Amino acid sequence: QPQLVESGGGWVQAEGSLKLSCVASKTTYSVACMGWFRQAPGKEREGVAAIATNNGRTFYADSVKGRFTISQDNAKNTLYLQMNSLKPEDTAMYYCAADDIPSICWNLEPRSFGYWGQGTQVTVSS
Repeated sequence: QPQLVESGGGWVQAEGSLKLSCVASKTTYSVACMGWFRQAPGKEREGVAAIATNNGRTFYADSVKGRFTISQDNAKNTLYLQMNSLKPEDTAMYYCAADDIPSICWNLEPRSFGYWGQGTQVTVSS
């Protein structure tokens, strides 16, 4: 199974930007779907964005549409999440995840993803 390592988190003021990266230990073509999830203290883990690795189709949670962009660089086995216009409610631990089943991409359901990174913290101050 792929090992996933996130980076790029940090502290930023509201309306600022951050770009998260997730490096996979094996080619991203070998997994069907990759995504970003987040979990704030006291809340359940929720889906943020996902991408089907074979065709690049993307899926977003309503709360981040128009602000976040998921992308992949297959040559570098890397997944990205560009986050713009950040809000305090975006504060959370952000996780990279992947799975071999392509049909799970659309619903951003954390329980459907089998491979997970350790997470990177994003803190947005008002």
